[in-house]
Amino acid sequence: MMEPEKVARVSERIIAFFPRIHEETDAFRVLISTIISQRNRDEVTERISEKLFGKYPTYKHLSVLEPEALHPILRESGMYRQKSRWIVEIAKRVDQAGGVVPSHLEALLEYPGVGRKTANIVLSVSFGIPALAVDTHVHRISNRIGFVQTKTPEKTEEALTRLLPSALWGPLNGSMVEMGKAVCKPIKPVCANCPVFDDCEWTDKIG
Repeated sequence: MMEPEKVARVSERIIAFFPRIHEETDAFRVLISTIISQRNRDEVTERISEKLFGKYPTYKHLSVLEPEALHPILRESGMYRQKSRWIVEIAKRVDQAGGVVPSHLEALLEYPGVGRKTANIVLSVSFGIPALAVDTHVHRISNRIGFVQTKTPEKTEEALTRLLPSALWGPLNGSMVEMGKAVCKPIKPVCANCPVFDDCEWTDKIG
């Protein structure tokens, strides 16, 4: 595995080469869109989120619905029945809290459908709180490059937060997602186009 100084330096290069700007920062919308994103491609998530918030702009609109009302919008999404229930229940809880989405990890994890990745995205994007969301891209790339040697996203999160300064946690998630889609793909990574190829410790590099 790499030394922490090198992990930070390579991470900074990944962030510089694959920047991701979050145009939406409203905590409720970020939370709901991240739930929609589970088992979805980004383009599908964006399309569904736009339809959803176009018809039901706020938590108040969603809190009074029956989950079945969301099926036509969410049908393209995986687990749409579950997600419909989760979204309506979250909207009700946010309404009961006076429109406030929690800014603490433990409180967010009490919401249905919210795991550590989703919670950490909300904390980072909406509240500016240092948090590292580890999805399949971050887990795969971190192990492939040689940042960590872990078996699960949870262990990857633990290891990376020990290795990296907190200022890099939030930006690294979005940048590794972009890197994972464009270059460091699960199968047949395009190593010739990788800006950190020379620092990668993957033994099966291909051009």
